[in-house]
Amino acid sequence: MRNLIPVLLSVLLFNCNTNTPKSSDKNEDNGLQTGISHSDTLTKHLKPFKEGLPTIGLLMYNGVLQSEVVATSDVFAKPSVDGEQLFNVITIAETDNPITTEEGMHFVPDYTFGNCPKLTALFVPSAYDMYAQVHNNKIIDFVREKNQETKYTVSNCAGAQLIGASGIADGKKIVTWIGGGIQLQKDYPNLKVQNDSLVTFVRDGKFLSSNGNLASYISALNLLETMTNEEHRKFVESYLYLDRLQNWKK
Repeated sequence: MRNLIPVLLSVLLFNCNTNTPKSSDKNEDNGLQTGISHSDTLTKHLKPFKEGLPTIGLLMYNGVLQSEVVATSDVFAKPSVDGEQLFNVITIAETDNPITTEEGMHFVPDYTFGNCPKLTALFVPSAYDMYAQVHNNKIIDFVREKNQETKYTVSNCAGAQLIGASGIADGKKIVTWIGGGIQLQKDYPNLKVQNDSLVTFVRDGKFLSSNGNLASYISALNLLETMTNEEHRKFVESYLYLDRLQNWKK
């Protein structure tokens, strides 16, 4: 019996070693090295950055209202009726650190002010307290510089304050959050501030603006139709079940 023990130990060690992946197997996609299981569907939904597609930039900063970021991504990330990707949708912040929204969620930006690619459209969202953003020269400079290359610049809610501080829309119509228009006009007299109690969305040349929050879907859908067509805008609306939201009390 004593003689059998070393033999049994040798057999066990041999079997354990043969079940250990070899160093040459580390590059194999067996789910162990990548941390992604074969049942993970993430890769089916990733939308790569494609050169040649219009790029929609979503500005972010701490305290941002997440609905104003999500609304735009909701609209522009939807494919065509044939399943084709139509836009690059990216998030941008001053640094690559995660930002914390007003609602407490953490969003990781795709790009920073320093490495942001060329944008076709820039969406400028809001926060309940805009003091830090309006007094952040890096954010103001980024909005001003990107406006030189964008075809469209969009503000939602109090994002209009960043548009005003940058001076890029002087002489243009703009609307802000409901109740914020009088102060916006005082702070930035060169803007043509619209009556926010009556106006939800306005466009003046390349500049679009809305009351923000869920009204951010309005500015995004209006620009989507401009950049595609009415049929695609209606398709995205149906994709989002917006009719259910409009008729929820019924």
